[in-house]
Amino acid sequence: MKLSKNQKGFTLIEILVVIGIIAILATIVLIAINPARQFAQARDTQRTSNVEAILNAIGQRIADNRGVFEGTLGGVTCPTLPITPTLIGATLDTCLVPTYMTAIPTDPRPGTLGGYTVSAPTGGRITVAAPAAEITTPISITR
Repeated sequence: MKLSKNQKGFTLIEILVVIGIIAILATIVLIAINPARQFAQARDTQRTSNVEAILNAIGQRIADNRGVFEGTLGGVTCPTLPITPTLIGATLDTCLVPTYMTAIPTDPRPGTLGGYTVSAPTGGRITVAAPAAEITTPISITR
């Protein structure tokens, strides 16, 4: 079977249609992957890990100090845990570092103000939260 002269190769329209289909598929893939959301999820995972580490350190301090956080242990005098959510500052930092943690973690997003909060309302349950969370706001764990 012999091809006629005008049946060889692709037409310009066919090539443009294929390029258009590839562009649509590439857009769908980029939307599905969404790198900004993936980075935000990774930072929220780090925040959750940090909240758990802080809560574990507070729990260990309480266990070592016979059931209370406040008091003097190892030459460090610690106050009672705040009733309302309060940023973990220099006061609690010295109570946990370096005995229970190497350092109080900072927020994983550069330039983010704030950090982690702690509260212990009546009832003996302690809550540590990351108010600067991006997807799950706020990240909070209570024990």
